[in-house]
Amino acid sequence: QVQIVESGGGLVKPGGSLTLSCTASGSIYTFYSMGWYRQAPGEEREPVASIDYGNTNIVESMKGRFTISRDKDTVSLQMNNLLPRDTAVYYCTVRNLQGDFWGKGTQDTVSS
Repeated sequence: QVQIVESGGGLVKPGGSLTLSCTASGSIYTFYSMGWYRQAPGEEREPVASIDYGNTNIVESMKGRFTISRDKDTVSLQMNNLLPRDTAVYYCTVRNLQGDFWGKGTQDTVSS
């Protein structure tokens, strides 16, 4: 059974930084896609960044502030110069031959 463990996040002031990490385990199949989505209050869940078959994808509006990296089955999201509009629940998602799997989410709040 695939398990996803997310860590990081929390409360930060505008302009600050946060790092999220996510480790996936429990499958014999390679996770060929690992990444992050987020959902702000009252909004739909939206993609943030992913690494698919080794290729990095970051939503245009977040480029320059967010970076994503992967080490084996751990994917990390470095978020800099955070803005209040970045406040959201951030979800890790991974994909392999078994399907798509989601973490429970971690709340990130950007507020002074």
